[in-house]
Amino acid sequence: MTTRSFFRSTGVAVRLTLLSTVVLGIAYPLAVWGVGQVAFPAQANGSTITDASGKVVGSSLIGQSFDGKSADRWFQSRPSAAGEKGYDANASSGSNLGPSNPDLTKAIEQRKAAVAKADGVDPADVPADAVTASGSGLDPDVSPMSALQQVKRVAAARGLSESAVRRLVEQHTESPQLGFLGEPVVNVLELNLALAKASAS
Repeated sequence: MTTRSFFRSTGVAVRLTLLSTVVLGIAYPLAVWGVGQVAFPAQANGSTITDASGKVVGSSLIGQSFDGKSADRWFQSRPSAAGEKGYDANASSGSNLGPSNPDLTKAIEQRKAAVAKADGVDPADVPADAVTASGSGLDPDVSPMSALQQVKRVAAARGLSESAVRRLVEQHTESPQLGFLGEPVVNVLELNLALAKASAS
């Protein structure tokens, strides 16, 4: 290869690299971002949820904890095995414990007893999703059965009628996609925001 052809080949390679960088590294990502912002702004920005003051309080796609001293006043999410304290979006995972694992069995029995005591129900009536974590550990939804079981506790803690709280659950129960894909679910964060609004009024 002559010196001239070497420099010519090198020049072509450099120009192709620069063109690819501009098209694939700048123009294409900007185009995808722009389409997302115009066509699907909510999803493109993380499906965030804001409270009455406009403050972002979470995402409709990521579960969170509602524990602490005022836990009785809130509907509770599914348990989480994501991260040390749970609900860690940077450590999305399940416990990876099999159904016959004694640690998992013990944890489920403890959760079942705690939920039954808090909600005033028989341990045998506690829904499975109230005591088991999802595969991601970040499931934002619970079953309607799990939400309805919590109505009595939440209503008493907030001084609201059970019928009013039950209506909130029914209003926030999402049907299966296309009417048959999946099961009905209740987004816990959205339900709790509606609950806070009802309590304030």
